[in-house]
Parts: sequence; C-alpha cells; structure tokens
Amino acid sequence: MSFTVIVLEGAFAASVAATLDMLRAARTLGARSLRYQVCSVNGGFVSLSSGVGVETSRLPSRSRTDTSTWVIPGLGTNHAAAVNERLARPDATALSKLIARHVCRGGRVAAACTAVFLLRQAGVLPRRRVTTTWWLAGLLSELESECVVDANAMVCADGPILTAGAAFAQTDLMLHLLREHCGPRLVDALARTLLLDGRQAQARFIAPELLANGDTLIARIASEVEAHFPNPPSVATLASRMGMTERTLSRHVRRVTGQSPLALVHSLKSRRAQALLQSTHLSVDDVAEAVGYQDASTLRRLLKKLGVAPPRALRSTQMPVRRRA
Repeated sequence: MSFTVIVLEGAFAASVAATLDMLRAARTLGARSLRYQVCSVNGGFVSLSSGVGVETSRLPSRSRTDTSTWVIPGLGTNHAAAVNERLARPDATALSKLIARHVCRGGRVAAACTAVFLLRQAGVLPRRRVTTTWWLAGLLSELESECVVDANAMVCADGPILTAGAAFAQTDLMLHLLREHCGPRLVDALARTLLLDGRQAQARFIAPELLANGDTLIARIASEVEAHFPNPPSVATLASRMGMTERTLSRHVRRVTGQSPLALVHSLKSRRAQALLQSTHLSVDDVAEAVGYQDASTLRRLLKKLGVAPPRALRSTQMPVRRRA
C-alpha cells in the first residue's frame, strides 16, 4: 500500500498540501501500513505556487520494482497557452516518458486538473474515459481524440489511469484512492475528520462562458440563449444566427467545450435556475417556466443529472429567512 506523490515546479500548492495531509491523516487514523514518498524528476527543493515549496526525492528513472501508485497534483496553470508552455519544459517531457514506462510495467497513475495533460503527453489516454478541469475539457478532447473526455465527472477510473477534475478535485481523487487501499470505514472517518465531502460531478460548478475559454462564438451563443429566456432559440436557429450549418456549429461547440450545443443550452438553463432559486422567492414551477421547462419535475431531473443539489436544498442553504421584529 504505497503512493509516490510527484510534483513539478510551480504545481498547485494547495493540491500538494491536501494530498500529503490526507495521507498523514489516514496513517494517524489507523492505516499503519500506508507508505508514501514525495518525488520530483530531479529531486531536491521544488518551488510550488503561492511562494511555498517542498523537499523531494529524485524519482528513479530505471526502477523495475516500483509498485506504488503515482499521484500527480495539478500543474498550477489555468489556460491552454500556459498548459502547452508548461508541458514543453524539460522536467515535464522527462516525467511524461517516466509515466509511459511506469504504466507499461503495470503501474497506476492518478492525475488531477491540468496534470491530466501530462498523461496525454505520455500517450496513456487512448481508449480510456478520463476527466480534467472542466474549462479545459474541450482542449483535451481536441488534443486526444481517441479518449472519451467526461467534463462532468469529478473522478474517472479506467484501468491503471485515474483522473480528476479541477484543482480541488485532488481531494476527491485521494478519497477514491484511499477508499480502495484502506477501506470505506477508515475513509469515512478521514472525511469527517477533515470535513471533506466526496463529490461525484463537476457540473454544478461549471460556468458555461468560462467553459468557452475565451472563445467568441461560445460567448455569443451564451448571450443569445440568456437574452431569450424563457424561450431560448433552438440549435437550428442558433446556427442560422451564427451564419453556419448545424453540423458546423455542433463541431465547433464540441471542440471548444466538450459538449453538444444542446448540452450547452441545458447548462445555461441550469445556471439561471440555480440563480433564481437562490435569489428569489419564486416557486419551483415558476423557476422551471422562467428557464423554458414545462414543469418542475423536468427541472429537477436536469439538476439531478448535472449533479446539482435539488431545489429545496439550494433554497434552504441560500435564501435568507426574513423575520419580523
């Protein structure tokens, strides 16, 4: 039962710290046989984001006996150009080769957020279901057409490859790994101790316009849909207004966001519905009608599918209770 936590220069400090704290806490709670080490390509002190750093051991380049699960926190980058630049550095290219060798020898690798792009560079993603930070899911789909990118999933486990969503999905990834290694009872105790709540989906955190990652066409589609609630234009109408065929529109939306145009529209409806439930006293039926659904049950099914809390929970946690003096 062992883990090798691998960090690169500039990695997201909170994800690294959360990983190590969860491993330490698991040992404290009874996982005495759990072993872990912190490594980097060259060893020594590695500077992370936010002005902090960590001491590391050198990752062996020729080990044939390493049976540990490799855990790679996010790279500390947040947009496509920065990801590409980071992957081009010597330590990232060297680590990509080591990942490929580790997987080829039967090892497991778990990566979160932008570190999933390291796995793509290592060539270990084809024919697998994976996830990554939701606003870069479209980029990963474009770069690796032979894998299925599920932008909604918080954690995907497919054979020896485990992937997780945006940066703080690192905690969800570690809960998944520790549940496998240590059992549900210990992990439930760990989650209660650290106030962690395992989440199944990224969907409720997705902001559609950020999913576009600066793409002008997606921003225009979002504006068109939001401007015409409760009767947003159909996909055919959107394509016409954008001056393209439905097929071209669909191809562009899927390339940029990893979603179909219809799924993008449903995401926008969900976000508007959540805002209305949290900021108004409209009934659930009225909220459903305001976003273009025939009844409340349809809205509830959408929210459930996207991993969003039900209307009553959204309202009870957000709406202030007004009392008379």
